Amino acid sequence: MHTNESAENYLETILILSKSHPVVRSVDVAAELGFKKSSVSVAMKKLRETDQITVSPEGYLYLTESGRATAEKIYERHLFLSEWLEKLGVNPVVAASDACKIEHVISSESFAAIKKHIDLNSMK
Repeated sequence: MHTNESAENYLETILILSKSHPVVRSVDVAAELGFKKSSVSVAMKKLRETDQITVSPEGYLYLTESGRATAEKIYERHLFLSEWLEKLGVNPVVAASDACKIEHVISSESFAAIKKHIDLNSMK
């Protein structure tokens, strides 16, 4: 299933927050992204409707299997691309910002080829 960049960002944010928070709520996502709670609520409704997340009666957000797969794919790209750009000498803030843009538009084929070609451990 193809998701748009906005949905991918929300899913990735839920994944990241779930690593440091016992539970993730819409208000946490809004605070992390700097968005209004109302905007996040609309996005969460769309993610629920497309079976990317589930929401408990208490308002806790959980990634479904497909939502987690998308989030992990985007997060892996983000981490790899950020690190690669930094190792090339790009300022860490710029590297993270650029990685965030690239991670949504690069094809799986191109990303796999880059990963195969680049050994981050051997870069100095």
